Amino acid sequence: MLKQSLQQKQLQKLSPQQINMIKLLELPTLQLEQRIKKELEENPALEEDDNNFDEQEDNLLDQDNESDKKDKDDEEFSIEDYMEDDETPAYRLKSNNYSKDDERKEIPYSIGDSFHENLIRQLGLKSISEKEKNLALFIIGNIDEDGYLRREIESIVDDLAFTQNIQTSKEELNDILKIIQDLDPAGVGARNLRECLILQLKRKETRSVESITALEILNNYFEEFTKKHYTKIITKLEITEAQLKGALEVIIKLNPKPGSSHEGSSSGTAQAIIPDFILENNDGKLELSLNSRNAPELRLSKTYSQMLEDISNNNAEASRSNKDAIVFIKQKLDSAKWFIDAVKQRQNTLMITMNAIVEYQKEYFTEGDETLLKPMILKDIAEITNLDISTISRVANSKYVQTPFGNFLLKYFFSEGMQTDSGEEVSTREIKKIMMNCISEENKKKPLTDEKLSEILKEKGYNIARRTVAKYREQLEIPVARLRKEL
Repeated sequence: MLKQSLQQKQLQKLSPQQINMIKLLELPTLQLEQRIKKELEENPALEEDDNNFDEQEDNLLDQDNESDKKDKDDEEFSIEDYMEDDETPAYRLKSNNYSKDDERKEIPYSIGDSFHENLIRQLGLKSISEKEKNLALFIIGNIDEDGYLRREIESIVDDLAFTQNIQTSKEELNDILKIIQDLDPAGVGARNLRECLILQLKRKETRSVESITALEILNNYFEEFTKKHYTKIITKLEITEAQLKGALEVIIKLNPKPGSSHEGSSSGTAQAIIPDFILENNDGKLELSLNSRNAPELRLSKTYSQMLEDISNNNAEASRSNKDAIVFIKQKLDSAKWFIDAVKQRQNTLMITMNAIVEYQKEYFTEGDETLLKPMILKDIAEITNLDISTISRVANSKYVQTPFGNFLLKYFFSEGMQTDSGEEVSTREIKKIMMNCISEENKKKPLTDEKLSEILKEKGYNIARRTVAKYREQLEIPVARLRKEL
């Protein structure tokens, strides 16, 4: 049975302006520049504030030359022209003056070969049949940027049958794969790390005792090698520790990712960090400022403001005829005004938040000692600034600060705390720092276990369980003691 009823609810919805403001707050400096550039292109009522603009305008007014005045009149913006351009049909903006018989020449761009293009070029030098070439091209297409073929041969056989209508076998594809593995760089086309290293060792022209031992380790004792069970390898191969060390040095020099060695590969590109804040220490006084690229000067277009005023001052009949123009100009001006206010609000929020962080971690920013970092969570800064925790999170997200000690993500300064035996509250970052120092100074032949690290920390007054040490070690991306062992 259907029923109709009235219900009253209180809902809180974000306006489009609030949503855009939130998105604007999350943007780092580089993306903010792109966002402002996009807004300037889309909204002609928004302009960058040029300091020399007023001086240039005064100079233009002082010029009495008639030709200059004419040029100025020609450059003056007209709302009628803009409205006409805005409604220009798409077919009037295109032209096709070429016939089918015309020769079209394009200017080639000189760029380096990609990793896969390099492999295809080498494949063209091999004496193989047309079918073998097609099979090889398909396999090359399945090789990833690291140079590995991570797909099963059986799956490639099925793909060739369904997508290319090419019937082949596992044995035939393995033969083609051997041809690909003969290409440069050495190790390409390997299906796992073990095969990749073996291919590189076999390609070496000179065979030494160390390389022969290294090849035997990879062929027969790869699991023991990865787990650093060196004693087992020495016993099974009946070699000395010095001989094992020489063989390991040969293996370490091999490239685990042959695809990344190609000069056209993009995996090695590094991005420059553009800080959002700049913190300077002037004789013990900390001075914080926004990056100038993060605080652009924007203003409303004087042309648009004057245009709206002129149209509004006309008589009522003229105003009715220009109603569309008035609506259009007002929309552009309102949008520009909101964007300027949003950018200023963003700058204000960033500075309030960062000032609170600097004040909270003043000892660290003065000395630069990581152990001086206090435990600090988002809630602490939210209470100081009277801002919401989500706002602090957005400010801290992907923002950098330039300090006398380097560039840091704002998230770097946030950490949980714990109490020492003396009741003092310290940052977990301080504990991690002590752990890193202990591991860097350990005897690599007998690395410190998590249990031993826990005992050392307890001696220093930090009552931490072994499982907590293991968690911190994993966060620092430090392997277990066995994998840190060296000969």
